[in-house]
Amino acid sequence: MGAGGYGPQGRRVRGLLAKGAEDTKTGAGQYFTPRSLIDAMVQVMQPGPKDRITDPACGTAGFLIAAHSYIREHHLKGLSREQRLALGQGTIWGNELVPGTARLAAMNMLLHGIGEAGGESLITTGDALASAPSRRASLVLANPPFGKKSAITIVGTDGKSDREDITYDRTDFRATTTNKQLNFLQYIMSLLEMDGRAAVVLPDNVLSEGGAGEKIRRRLLQEFNLHTILRLPTGIFYADGVKANVLFFEKKPPRADDVPNTSEVWVYDFRTGMHFTLKQRPLRLVDLADFIEAYKADDRSARKETEDGRFKRFTYEELIARDKVNLDVTWLKDPALDDADSLLPPEVIAQEIVEDLQAALAEFEAIAEALGGEVKPDVAAEEVIAEA
Repeated sequence: MGAGGYGPQGRRVRGLLAKGAEDTKTGAGQYFTPRSLIDAMVQVMQPGPKDRITDPACGTAGFLIAAHSYIREHHLKGLSREQRLALGQGTIWGNELVPGTARLAAMNMLLHGIGEAGGESLITTGDALASAPSRRASLVLANPPFGKKSAITIVGTDGKSDREDITYDRTDFRATTTNKQLNFLQYIMSLLEMDGRAAVVLPDNVLSEGGAGEKIRRRLLQEFNLHTILRLPTGIFYADGVKANVLFFEKKPPRADDVPNTSEVWVYDFRTGMHFTLKQRPLRLVDLADFIEAYKADDRSARKETEDGRFKRFTYEELIARDKVNLDVTWLKDPALDDADSLLPPEVIAQEIVEDLQAALAEFEAIAEALGGEVKPDVAAEEVIAEA
């Protein structure tokens, strides 16, 4: 769900998407990722010319373009002619569900020198979850679409539409679920080649949901090295009330005596006490500078817990012992709760209340749908949110 925005042409495409996201609650808002977050993720992942890079829910290819720009900026002088050509001819590719968005992605890639106008598109169109990956990647950068349940839209001859839940029955999926984000996580786990690495934006429910969620998290800790979680603040996405995280993990071969590949997980809490809005105070790359420094991309063994308490280490034993292997770990307290002088402006408080209400309503709707109920707009609830 990354969006483009590198260079004048990319900024025009990104501006078009941003305008669409502002105008509606759907459409562009479903795949718009802040450029600052894209840049921070790319900086710590440090893509190189030998990487095979993909995004299975690429939106307008923001992550792919950022990775390409990083490689050119940091490795261009050392690239052979063959490596430079490979960057634009298949080592970077993506997939997008929405045909119109896929066309924008392909155009955005071409504008940034990735691909050939007369050649095969580097962006495929379709449901990435429908079948096993056709090839593996050494680096996955992704922000899969928000929304709790996987579904298709069926349009009958009468013109009416209805939704039918999809359950992906895949041999490479260890758990069967209709939770779209959990399925994307499983897909990315399959997509990675051995020693491949991933940075993926996922909502809180992926870290805490029981049943299939617990099973998938156990596999993630056992078979992969989940080394870092970045807890993101609200107010940075166009989708309302989204509470999300970035999971950083690597695929590793099995170890002797069934020893888990994850020995420790470092969690950076960039949510508690952090307040952003899309217009008045948008997220900037400088806001993520402390995280980038704490991440220690060049040598993760040099990591230390930060003085402000935001970066904290948790052992595998601590996490596996938590109820349902819940990885939604919190330990900081918002200073505004104890310090009257640090109270937020009324408009920020009101916006956070709105986001909390919208997130709660989304969860209730998902529960109702899972129970087979028909979700209808609640005018009273919408009025309460509007008045808040």
